Amino acid sequence: MTPGSDSSGHVLLVACLETGDAVGGRALLSRLIKDALASEFESGLAIEVLRRSSPKGIKDAFGGFAGNIDGLDKTAIRRILRLIVEKRVGKVVIDGSNLGTLAKAIKNACPGVEVSTFFHNCEARFFLGAFRQTRSLRSLGILAANYLAERRAVGFSDKRICLSERDSALLRKVYGRGATHISAMAMQDSLPTAATGDAGSMHSKYALFVGGIFYANRAGIAWFCQNVAPRISMKTCVVGKGFHAFKDELERHGNVEVIGEVDSLAPWYVNAHVVVAPIFDGSGMKTKVAEALMFGKRVVGTAEAFSGYEEIAQSVGQVCKDAEEFIAAMEREAGRGFVALDPELRAIYDERYSFPAACARLRNILGPLAVPGADR
Repeated sequence: MTPGSDSSGHVLLVACLETGDAVGGRALLSRLIKDALASEFESGLAIEVLRRSSPKGIKDAFGGFAGNIDGLDKTAIRRILRLIVEKRVGKVVIDGSNLGTLAKAIKNACPGVEVSTFFHNCEARFFLGAFRQTRSLRSLGILAANYLAERRAVGFSDKRICLSERDSALLRKVYGRGATHISAMAMQDSLPTAATGDAGSMHSKYALFVGGIFYANRAGIAWFCQNVAPRISMKTCVVGKGFHAFKDELERHGNVEVIGEVDSLAPWYVNAHVVVAPIFDGSGMKTKVAEALMFGKRVVGTAEAFSGYEEIAQSVGQVCKDAEEFIAAMEREAGRGFVALDPELRAIYDERYSFPAACARLRNILGPLAVPGADR
């Protein structure tokens, strides 16, 4: 029997992990995809994990142009192809268009295997934004390597799964093909079942910014701390790994407190008056919006922050385009009474962005597994 025939009984998930303990939005979504597939396919799921690391030196840089990025190389590809044959795999889910070289290798070696790639964003657009911020040879090389890998992902995936119609349109613009399916951002539920610590005891009201220190987050909150935070009645608290290094810069204009990395985000969300998302660049959907809804919190952010959430934006918060609109919106939010958890916002999370919602979408996209051994 050859891989991909009708009786193939396994799904293979190929994903890459950051070195270290990454807990950013992409890592959280990757974990959810893994858990959702495990829930849907149970013992029929095999998992191959690649270890992502930063490129070092000229050799790694040239390897990136050949598709050897994020833990993927010829050795890993051979191992995965053997696994497909041994496990009689009929469907492969590739978690990230940065692994597009693998999609090409699978379709060339096992054309009957269905390859589905989950696009966390349009990588070409994401790394173009990063290049514009740094303009170094290294960032240019990363952009080029990811463009080539993503081009292969688009060309050799049977199913292209994007987070939003915006990302699908970007793929179509850059590569000539959009998504075959849309599956919105989703998150595992981390809402505490009991009262959590009072992280906000120092502040009668505070606006919360949560995010990792990637270029769009850093630029967005720096702009907010300079142009908005000093002119509103609520203090702004900045929570996220890496931000403590920018404490002096962000607190310089006043009315801002940089918390940095915390053991748990839950108390900070529970005690927040509102969540802010001043993001002006990027791709994909922003985790912080779904996370705020999980905690039943309103969001004030840019159109970029609400990309993929357009249908609910006016119901869950306010969209702003400049400092004056942010200031007015923040003062309106300050005038609202404190709500620990708005049940209507939480219901939107449950319906659209929860683990069960993600499972249902993946079930519809990937379809059922054939019964192993049915042809014996």
